[in-house]
Amino acid sequence: MRTFLVLFATVFAMLTTSAMSEGLFSQSGVLATIDLSEQRMQVYQNGRLTYTWKISTARRGYRTPLGTYKPTRMYKRYFSKKYYNSPMPHSIFFRGGYAIHGTDAIKRLGRVASHGCVRLHPANAAKLFSMVKRSGKHRARIKIVR
Repeated sequence: MRTFLVLFATVFAMLTTSAMSEGLFSQSGVLATIDLSEQRMQVYQNGRLTYTWKISTARRGYRTPLGTYKPTRMYKRYFSKKYYNSPMPHSIFFRGGYAIHGTDAIKRLGRVASHGCVRLHPANAAKLFSMVKRSGKHRARIKIVR
């Protein structure tokens, strides 16, 4: 039993240290975890689950990148330079041209549909944008998993 407890404590310490180095257990910030297989986003604020939302990510022939990112740029109003000047309200860019943003294709949320961005209901995109703006980009993380 004692060996098990020591092993458990060691593994827990290693996992916690790894997660903390990625900023995932930050007590003062925003973490958006995007699950591509579930087409869901979970939003944590100050370490507490605050929201779970339907999303749309890359459809066949496109990709949404996996990994953990920091927001790089934010725009309340933005229009795609690559895809027909499409509106991307409350955009939070995290890797080059990839962003989390609102969409008017609400009926497609919960299914793959995008060119690679993470689409949200416009009201949810506004909430996330506000949360990240309040806490600061440096205290926000976007984690994308399969």
